[in-house]
Order: sequence, then structure tokens, then C-alpha cells
Amino acid sequence: MTNTAKVQRIARAVRENVAQVIVGKDEVVELLLVALLCEGHVLLEDVPGIGKTTLAKTLARSLGCTFQRIQFTPDLLPSDITGVSVFNQKTGEFEYRPGPVMAQIVLADEINRAGPRTQSALLEAMEERQVTVDGVTRPLPRPFLVLATQNPVELEGTFPLPEAQVDRFLMRVAIGYPDREEERTILRRFRADDPLSRIEPVVTAEEIRQASAICRQVYVHPALEDYILDMVRASRSDPAIALGVSPRGSLALHRTSQALAALRGRSYVIPDDVKHLAIPVLAHRLILSSEARLRGRSAVEVLKELLERVAVPVEEVWEEGALGS
Repeated sequence: MTNTAKVQRIARAVRENVAQVIVGKDEVVELLLVALLCEGHVLLEDVPGIGKTTLAKTLARSLGCTFQRIQFTPDLLPSDITGVSVFNQKTGEFEYRPGPVMAQIVLADEINRAGPRTQSALLEAMEERQVTVDGVTRPLPRPFLVLATQNPVELEGTFPLPEAQVDRFLMRVAIGYPDREEERTILRRFRADDPLSRIEPVVTAEEIRQASAICRQVYVHPALEDYILDMVRASRSDPAIALGVSPRGSLALHRTSQALAALRGRSYVIPDDVKHLAIPVLAHRLILSSEARLRGRSAVEVLKELLERVAVPVEEVWEEGALGS
């Protein structure tokens, strides 16, 4: 079995397990797997009641990882996330009591309902992969994936994430409503019991770490590097965009393209991989100009137009060695 075949096998096993609970969201599950293999984090932005929490729980159980849910509220403190040191009268010493962030899969539910200090505590942990409490730094477990949810329609009493912090999410993903037949399947599937209770792990944390290392070895042709660079540089000069994609964004698109190629059984990236991931990886990193916002344009709309303008490379062979090197 080739290395990418191992990644494909892991992805297939997780997809089939998640599909026992989640109906018709293969595309979303694939994006979450890409984020997991890239050791990135995902902002799930959608209306309430469409299964964001159930999806996160199902994924965590399928991976055999520890899972914690944090319900963000205005009175949530940073220590409620990172943990606290408590004085033990028997030993006469302070003992660290870990917070919910010390889990492998963390669901940060309605992240925009907590204050900026608490949001920052989680986002720093996401970036640094460690927490510091009372001067002692502790590493977070691996793999470590944060799935943060945000409701785009109910904004009263919320604290919108600053653009600089949104940029720390590898992807922003919308789940979307199911179609009519999918919703009928949901009604029947959850009629008698909760299928989530029957989900068992199908891969281990060690297998995920190995798959993540394999993804980093996937070949990216220089013409595709140019394609990514053309794309992000075009975002920096587009009059509809006040602030374009950062180098963090171009690196994210590069890595996620490698992971998607591996998930689909290839040891090399093709242009469709890059184009497929451009919206979930780049759109949330754009800040539109005031004129574009006044006209009611969205970042996704502007990015789609930009993608149409940037020339797609047309090499005949994308595999390593095609350049004769």
C-alpha cells in the first residue's frame, strides 16, 4: 500500500463512520479531514440547528480522540478554558486542574458570545498549541483540532471576532441546510434513537499523525506554486478588497491542497485541488473595501470573480520528475 493509499483508507473509514450519523455532508466532512491533517482549525459559520455540534462529536468519536465542548457566554473567563492552579491543603502545593482546551477535539460553541479576552485565550492556544497558567507552559495534546461555531444571523450581544483573529482559522466552512430527501432521512434515522451513541473509533491518534506527515510529502509543481501566488497577489491589488490574503493564507492554501490530494489518493497536487479549496481557505481572510460593502458584495462573491481572472496553469503532467529534475 502506498503512502497516499494509507491516507485514503483512513479518510474512507472516517467518512463511512460519520455518515452513520450525519446525512449528506460529504463535502464538509472532507474539508474537516483536510483541516485535521493540516493541524489547522475550522470556523463553522451557519444558522443554529443544522448539526454543527453533532458533526463535531461524531468526528471526535470516529477518531478515538478526547472531546470537549465549551459553550461560550459573556461571563466565560480565560481560566475557564485554559484551567487553573488550585492550592492543595494536604500537600501544601498548587495543583493544575486542566481546562477543556486540553482535549484533542474542542468544540467552541458560539465563540462570538464571549468577551475579547476569552476569545484571545482560545485563539492563542490554537496558534501556540500550548497554554500558560501561573507562569507554567503546558503543551496541548496532538492531534489538536478546534471547531468553533458562529451564528451569522443573531448578532445582538455578541463580540465579532477581529479580522486578525479570524485569519488564524485554517478554513471557514458553512454546513448548509439538507435537501428535502436528506431531511426525510434525518427524520427517520433519529426517530427511534440517537445513532451517535453507537459510533466507535475507526482510526487512532497515531494513525492521524502519520497521515499528517504523509500529506506534507505530497508534491506541488512549481506552476501550481505560481498559481497560488498569482491568486493571493491578485487579492492584494483588487479595488474591491481593502486587505488581501496574507502569507499565512498562501501557506494554508498550499498545505490544504497537499492534504486534499492525499485524501483523493494522489501523491501530487492538481489545479482543481487549489481551486476547490480557495473559497473555504481564503474568503474569510479578505477585508472588503467600504465601497464593496456598501454595494452589498460578499467576500465569497469577490473571490469567485478573482478566481475567474487568474489564469489556471495547463501543464500536462503534475507529478514529481516532470520537470526532469
